[in-house]
Amino acid sequence: MSLNKVYDWFEERLEIQAIADDITSKYVPPHVNIFYCLGGITLTCFLVQVATGFAMTFYYRPTVTEAFASVQYIMTEANFGWLIRSVHRWSASMMVLMMILHVFRVYLTGGFKKPRELTWVTGVVLAVLTASFGVTGYSLPWDQIGYWAVKIVTGVPEAIPVIGSPLVELLRGSASVGQSTLTRFYSLHTFVLPLLTAVFMLMHFLMIRKQGISGPL
Repeated sequence: MSLNKVYDWFEERLEIQAIADDITSKYVPPHVNIFYCLGGITLTCFLVQVATGFAMTFYYRPTVTEAFASVQYIMTEANFGWLIRSVHRWSASMMVLMMILHVFRVYLTGGFKKPRELTWVTGVVLAVLTASFGVTGYSLPWDQIGYWAVKIVTGVPEAIPVIGSPLVELLRGSASVGQSTLTRFYSLHTFVLPLLTAVFMLMHFLMIRKQGISGPL
């Protein structure tokens, strides 16, 4: 069977050419400059985070007794583990920086105005999710910095009247920071947040695709 026949078989069922034509039919407005690439760079950083984070899950152990040792193993024993974790760490910082610059660029060019209000809302949600990645990921090595960072962050809601204490216990999984807290943060960092980010990114890009890139001021 030739490749042409294989292509024709898929084309008949999936209309691949129509999808390709739709993708390539969009043009880039003349006012677009390098600052309009910040969102794409943020997406690229996220994909790097997913790839390197997935690689580290083969070695990382989310327990209070083994987490720190497993991170040390990744850095000193696992093949290219030091490189993978370093790329994960620095691309995380780059993602936060690019996200902040992207938000400023969109705001300063009026990208939040009608009819792009929902695009702006999904972008703000993505910004919050990005910050949440930083908070949850910071705790996973379970060293002194990570432990006390978790203790401080999860203790913030305690100042809220009535619901403060229940919120703290919900975040920590118990009255104090321990194994339940690490399990929650690990689940958030590796499953819940990536899933939510993927969903909101899809919504974000579909709306940009539909409405086009906002014009200059």
